Parts: sequence; C-alpha cells; structure tokens
Amino acid sequence: MRVLQIGPYPPPHGGVQSNLVAIREYLRNRGIYCAVINLTRFRRTAADDIYYPESALQTLALLLRLRYDILHIHFGGNITLRLLALWMVCSLIPGKKTVLTFHSGGYPASQPGRTARPATLRGFIFRRLDRIIGVNEEMIAMFRRFGVSADRLALIPPDAVLQPPPAQLRPEIADFFQSHSPVLSTVGGLELEYDIPLQVEVVGDLLPQFPRLGLVIVGAGSLERQMRDLIGSKPYSSHMLLCGDVPHAETLSVIRGCRVFLRTTFYDGDSIAVREALHFGTPVIATDNGMRPPHVHLIGMSDRDGCRRTIERILAEAAPASPHAGQEMNDNSLLAVLELYRQLAR
Repeated sequence: MRVLQIGPYPPPHGGVQSNLVAIREYLRNRGIYCAVINLTRFRRTAADDIYYPESALQTLALLLRLRYDILHIHFGGNITLRLLALWMVCSLIPGKKTVLTFHSGGYPASQPGRTARPATLRGFIFRRLDRIIGVNEEMIAMFRRFGVSADRLALIPPDAVLQPPPAQLRPEIADFFQSHSPVLSTVGGLELEYDIPLQVEVVGDLLPQFPRLGLVIVGAGSLERQMRDLIGSKPYSSHMLLCGDVPHAETLSVIRGCRVFLRTTFYDGDSIAVREALHFGTPVIATDNGMRPPHVHLIGMSDRDGCRRTIERILAEAAPASPHAGQEMNDNSLLAVLELYRQLAR
C-alpha cells in the first residue's frame, strides 16, 4: 500500500499540519510509503517525498505521475470553487481511492454549513469521494445532509505525535521564561478567528496582581504586522513575546512549560494544541465551541472578564505535580486512519 497526502505541510505549524505529519510518521514507522504534496504558499525544494508545486498544473502533474493507492486530502477553512475543482479532479484519477479529512470543526455551524443539501455542487463532489473523515459528530451529520452515505463517513478526531523529549527552547523564548512568572501561552494562527487581542488586554488586566506575568504567542499568519503593532502600543509590551512560527517539538516545550494555555477563538474545531496541553497537565482555558475535551476551563466568546477570572482562579491553585499529570494521548486516531486505508486498499 502506498499513500499520498495532499494539504499543508509545515512550516508553518498548525493543527492540520500536525495531523498530516503524524499520519506520515505513523505510516513510515510501519514501513508504509507516504509522500506529501504541499498546498501552501510556503515552498521549499522537494526532498524526502515531499513536493512543493508552484501551480495547479504542477499539482496535477504530480497527482498523475506519483505512484500511490490512497490519496488523502487534508483541508481546513472555507470551501472555495478552486478547492472543489481540486477534489473533483482527485476523484477522477483512475485506480486511486480518495479520502478527505475536513478539519474545520466549526464549519457545520457556519452559514455555508447550514446550507448543506444534496442538490449542491459541494454535495455532488463530496459524494464522489471514497471516504470522508469528520472530526466531530456535527460534521458527520452535515455530510449526511449533503447526501453522503453512512458507509463512506468516518468519525476520527485529529491526533498528533508527541515528540519525546520536547526540544530545547530557543534563547529568546528561554530568556522570556526566565524573566517572567507565571507564563501563559497560546498556539494558533495570527488570524481573526484566534482572538489574540483579547489575550493582550487580559495581560494588562492581570499585571497589577501578577507583576511578572508573561504571555508567549506561538504562530504566524496574515495579521502578524497588526499584532506586533498592537503589542508594541501597550506600555506592558515587554510582558508579551510574539514568536512567529515555531517547530512542533519546541512548541510542545512551550506548552509543557507554561502555567496556563489559552485558546480564545471566534471559530475553532477540535484543537490538537488543546489536547497536547491536557496531555502535559497544563491547565487550558478555551472558548466554548461545543466540542472541547473534558477538563478544559470554558469561557464565552470574547469574554475578557471571564478569561481573567479563570486565570486568577487557576493561578491561585497549586501547579500540577507532574508535567504529565493530565490526559494521556494515544494513537487510536492514527490507527483508525490506517485501518480505513487498509479497507480501501483491499
């Protein structure tokens, strides 16, 4: 069996990228061929069966030239006509089985998700795919509204491989941890859906009580300049560190080493970063999106006061006795993906 994954490959590092890499490592560790076609604007020289096409024609050429049995598409975000065209082309390649993992856990509640009907272009193309993986029950129900039969749907939450031991922190992050305590952290794209401005304001709210408090912000995105300007405008800017994109292993060190992990969002799915924080026993505060794992401290959307009060309550408690005191991560999701591949390859 040979697998080709198509989607975002790091850098930058995010939830979709982590899941794609986790599947690739899981397969390769078991002697199964797995190549990747990267579909982001971040390109490198092709190596180690990772390809970086610069155009739709180059992507099509790779899809037709490479040897594989299973084509696994990873997608997170809004559905565009260009993406629908890609998925349609993938479904037309003879002799290949096509799998789509739709990572946008909040999509069913969005306006496009609420218009799910069989008699739509989306529904037509979804029904052409051999399997669709949804990350939550709401997504599976949405695909049923698109007319996808139950035997073509699989509920598999996202998973990531924790890389032991976590990497050593780069000097500027290590120095920030040394000079600030307690340290909060957040991991996500610098985009509108990740409500970073709320966290910036909460830091200012907490400083009178915790004068050495710090916030480490991991992630890159289209709002990086705007976020740097916002942080720079605050008299307490030295209490926040905007790191940009950070390798996954080092990100795990940040998550494990911080006192509280924040995930404030306007739109979010089943965040891998949240599950990683829980694994390390790091308390998590997250906007309630209806699909958070157990033990997460939930707040309302844009709830600045609720976020502040929850941080205060957590900091008043004793820190976890062990960095591994939280939930245990396992490879059940990765095994489920492999079993799905095996069924299709028969």
